[in-house]
Amino acid sequence: MGIFTRFKDIVSSNINAMLDKAENPEKLIKQMIQEMEDTLVEIKASCAGVMANKASVSRALARASEHAEGWESRATLAVNKGRDDLAREALVEKRRFLAEVERLTSENDQLDEVVAQYKKDMQELESKLEVARDKHKALIHRHAQAQKRHQAQTTIRKVTNTDAFARFEALEGRIDRMEAEADLVNVKPKANLEDEIASLTADDELEEELAALKKSLESKEETKS
Repeated sequence: MGIFTRFKDIVSSNINAMLDKAENPEKLIKQMIQEMEDTLVEIKASCAGVMANKASVSRALARASEHAEGWESRATLAVNKGRDDLAREALVEKRRFLAEVERLTSENDQLDEVVAQYKKDMQELESKLEVARDKHKALIHRHAQAQKRHQAQTTIRKVTNTDAFARFEALEGRIDRMEAEADLVNVKPKANLEDEIASLTADDELEEELAALKKSLESKEETKS
């Protein structure tokens, strides 16, 4: 069973309200558009049939009018020739065709009204169809945006996951150790306290030995002189 049961259902429908209640708005709007397009095709076909019929009636009306005028001319000719009997017969034929003209004129007017109504219906339906198509585009855009947001939120959840942060922290720790090891490569080892003190003692002994040597040399020089 279709969403709409007749043309008036489509024209009077509240698309927004229907979509708000729908479990699957995108699917519903597609069905709406399809049914509207099908209905529009049917209306156009019906209108084309009425227009074709109207064209046929118009041609018949023109022929009936022409025949009525022709019989009037014949009646005039018969009167001019003194043939009232023929004039009466001609006027009877004229009257018959005038009745046909009246009937066809009425039918043609009715067909004009039907065609006008069909055109109005098509205009209303096309307007409603345009609204539905705009809604469809909007739904497609919203669906695409929703998918992008879902992907983004999924990525954020993955990044904020405890395990992920633990891995990041472990990596940072490894980098910290590597940087510390690199800093220690060119650092000179510090002498311990005992070595430093022994070094000071050695320096004093060396200075005493140097002073004794100088004193010995000075004594030798004095003895020579």
